[in-house]
Amino acid sequence: MATKKLTKIIVVGSVALCSYSVGTYVERKKYSSCPTFAPLKSMPALPVFATVSAATPLTPVPHSETHVSRVSQIMKYGFPGLDQVRSFDDYILSYDRRNRVAHWVFEHLTPENVKPNDQVDRTKCEFKPDESVHKLFRSDNSDYKKSGYDRGHLAAAGNHKSNQRHIEQTFYLTNMAPQVGKGFNRDAWNSLEKYVRKLTKVYRNVYCCTGPLYLPRKENDGKTYVKYEVIGANHVAVPTHFYKVVVGETAEGHFEMESYVMPNQVIDEGTPLTSFQVPPESIERAAGLLFFDNLSRDKLRKINGKKN
Repeated sequence: MATKKLTKIIVVGSVALCSYSVGTYVERKKYSSCPTFAPLKSMPALPVFATVSAATPLTPVPHSETHVSRVSQIMKYGFPGLDQVRSFDDYILSYDRRNRVAHWVFEHLTPENVKPNDQVDRTKCEFKPDESVHKLFRSDNSDYKKSGYDRGHLAAAGNHKSNQRHIEQTFYLTNMAPQVGKGFNRDAWNSLEKYVRKLTKVYRNVYCCTGPLYLPRKENDGKTYVKYEVIGANHVAVPTHFYKVVVGETAEGHFEMESYVMPNQVIDEGTPLTSFQVPPESIERAAGLLFFDNLSRDKLRKINGKKN
């Protein structure tokens, strides 16, 4: 009886092992012949577990070699975080599905790619939901309607005027956050965006990371709270502050960093940008992110204008 049971176990095991081997061979042949599932080529600073996906709203476009190369250029010095990373043609973002606002947006600016193109027409751009995001976590234009807030760009449209497709992609709502309009988005924040663009006249490469913050505040009861408004049916979070962390690379290969935090409120037009400079570590701690993790801090010649 024991011999019969042992023989049965061996036979069943052999059949299972044979089935597994055949199935594995068939699956490998099937996926190797399909370009969509071709093995992801390992690139510098590019996660090899496919967290980066083309954020096109209607027809997914497979990554070309050019696109993968551009991702590697933008993210050359590391990803601040890897939650819901989505790639566009000329910028990368990490999306916060709970707050319906990006965790961070990353850009790589050069004198060539910020140069305006006369053929590019911003009036053709339309704010639109990013349909690569599941509808449960997606923000919509209706969320902003009559909210009192602007749809504020994180990757600035003005940074992508060299290509019509690139500037149009900055109008996806995954790249937007509710911002106070007059006195902030259209003024102080716009001034910071223009300043970052001008840095391309100083540096051959400018790497810019932008995102929201939800900072705590002590209230009358002596306790500290994190409070922020939400707007629309999708409860899009209104950040209390916004940050920019910028690294410039000189022609000689030196690096300099500047980091800013601005409150999402009306800011006096006479306030200098330098008054919003903060240590980059304070932003990292508040945002739960690590900026330029592949660039050692001892390689930074200056931080916020001061020798490192």
